[in-house]
This record gives sequence, structure tokens and C-alpha cells, in this order.
Amino acid sequence: MKILLSGGGTGGHVYPALALMRRIQEVDPTAEFLYVGTEKGLESKIVKDYNIPFASVEIKGFKRSLSLDTFKTIRMFISSIKQAKKIVKKYQPDIVIGTGGYVCAPVVYAASKLGIPSIIHEQNSVAGITNKFLSRYVTKIAICFEEVKKDFAKYPAKICFTGNPRAQEVSNVQKKAALEEYNLDSKKPTVVIFGGSRGAKKINEAFIEALPMLATKNYQVLMATGDVHYEAIQNQLIKIKNDKFNVSVVSYIPNMPEVFSTASLVVSRSGATTLAELTALGLPSILIPSPYVTNDHQTKNAESLVNKHAAMLLKESELTGEKLVETLDELMLDPNKRQEMAENAKKIGMPDASDRLIEVINEIMKK
Repeated sequence: MKILLSGGGTGGHVYPALALMRRIQEVDPTAEFLYVGTEKGLESKIVKDYNIPFASVEIKGFKRSLSLDTFKTIRMFISSIKQAKKIVKKYQPDIVIGTGGYVCAPVVYAASKLGIPSIIHEQNSVAGITNKFLSRYVTKIAICFEEVKKDFAKYPAKICFTGNPRAQEVSNVQKKAALEEYNLDSKKPTVVIFGGSRGAKKINEAFIEALPMLATKNYQVLMATGDVHYEAIQNQLIKIKNDKFNVSVVSYIPNMPEVFSTASLVVSRSGATTLAELTALGLPSILIPSPYVTNDHQTKNAESLVNKHAAMLLKESELTGEKLVETLDELMLDPNKRQEMAENAKKIGMPDASDRLIEVINEIMKK
């Protein structure tokens, strides 16, 4: 089977596609893949590291306000469809799968116009503009949150609940002593704090304020700042460091699933892929939704866990160092509450998400 994957802009769109690919390779080692993204997107770096054939189209997202730039974007979109059609015709895939980001628009649209079956995968509880546009043309719409069904109400027969492929991949991670490489103790209660692959300025600022208070706690903290913010926070760390310091600061955590497997609590944004990982592993969390995303979908993502008592929500507008420590203490000093949240998170998890998507693919291929 030849499969064309497309998704980009953020790791949240790329990692589910790669997780699905790896699972398909396990089931069918003869399967072939081509990934289509943009050269400027995060996908160009991530995908090439996996030794997968990569093709690119030139496109950028539409701005909500009308301007001269809007017409340039429209011209680029029309051009990107022509580019995508050439790629699809040359590769001749059996199926095309889009996992989100504006690059999927020309690729999946081109596939539909060429009569090739296609699937879009919506990770969030609120559908993105690209997936809303593509829903009319695709064969199936895979979702991770029941709440998003209303965004595809015109096409109920296309909707299938699969979950996020990243969940299945993470659920198979073996627990191990992953914290020692960060100069922490894997046997000690640990909070992992991060604001996404690039970091989050407000979370980092609150962490800096919290540092003197965190230094006195019986639990330890692993903080990932993002590359842009790392040096500033490291300088703050040096000022207050002492022999009993229990905080480790890094720019990025490359082995996040392994780190998660030994964590007691996670503080993070509420992107779809992060939530898939947390629920797959059954981890309690404090979620700080980004207020800068389309339709405030991270808040709605977070609420899907909070409403099931699997997480706590902390608004960025209310975030301070003192508030962060207060919320951490509420959970880290109450193991029973953390255990209850962990069990509720585990109930939401989708440990067979990739297999569900493979079933959808097989169903389409039989027709």
C-alpha cells in the first residue's frame, strides 16, 4: 500500500502522522510512504530525521482580516493545488491522510479531485479551518473528541472516533529511570513543566517567580523552557542555586514519553497531542491553555479533561509564581487526589488509536 501523509506547522500535527506511520509499518512492513509538507514548517525538520521521502508545496495560512496580503495568499493557494496535483499524480498513492495544518488543504483537496480516497484527522475539540474546508471532499473524518462532531454536522456518515495515534505509541513506552540524565531522582515525586516545543513566555515567567519557593519543596521539578527562553531562566537559576536544589532546567525534553512515565504531575499547555499522551499514560495534570490559538480550542480541550476530573485548569491570565506553587502543592501534597485524577485520565485514554485508524483505512480500501 502506498500512503501519502500530510500535516504541518506544529508538532501536534506532525507527530500523530508519524505515530500512525510507524504502527502501519509494524502491521505491514511493505507499506510505502511519502510525506508532503512545507519547507518552512516544523515538519521539514522532523520528518527528514525519520528517513521518509519528503515533498513540499509552498503555501501559508489565511489571515482573518482582509488585506492585500490576502489576495497574495489566495494566489499562492491556487498555485499550491497545482503543485500538490503534480506530487499526487507522480506518487500515485492508494490513500491520502491529512493530520492538520494549512498544508493539508491543497494536498487533500488535490487528492479528492483526482479520485483518491482521503482521511482528515482532527485532533482538537474544535475543528480547524483547514479541516472544516476539507470535510466536504474527504472520504472519512477521524476525530479525537466527541465535542468536535458538531463542527462536521453536515457529514455525520463520514465521522469516525479513533483517538490520537500518538496515544497508542506512548502507551507502549516502558517505564524506566529517565530523570537521572536531568540530574534528578526517578524515585522522587516529580513535576514536569513545559509550554510546548517552543516554550511559553508566561509559564516561564511564573516559573522564575516560583523558583525560590520551589527550592524548599519535598518534590522535584523538571522544567523545559524552549530554546528562546532557556538562557534567561538558567541565569535566574544560578542566582538562587544551593546544595539542596531540586529543580532541573532544560531547553527541550527529547524523550518526553519516557520522562512522563516517571512523572507524578504534569503542567503544560492543552494541545491535543499532549492530552493524548497524558490520558494514554494516566497522568494527572494542571493545564494552562494558550489564549493565542484559533477559537480558544485549547481551553475546550482542557475542559474535556477537567469536566471528567482528570485535570485542573489554570488560566494564563491568573498565572503567577505564587499561584503556580499553590496549585502544585494542592496536588503534590495530596497523593489520593492525584491518584483519582490519574485513574480518570486513564479512562479517557485511547491506547488503540492507531489500530482504529488502520481499520478505517482498510475499510476504505475494500470499497
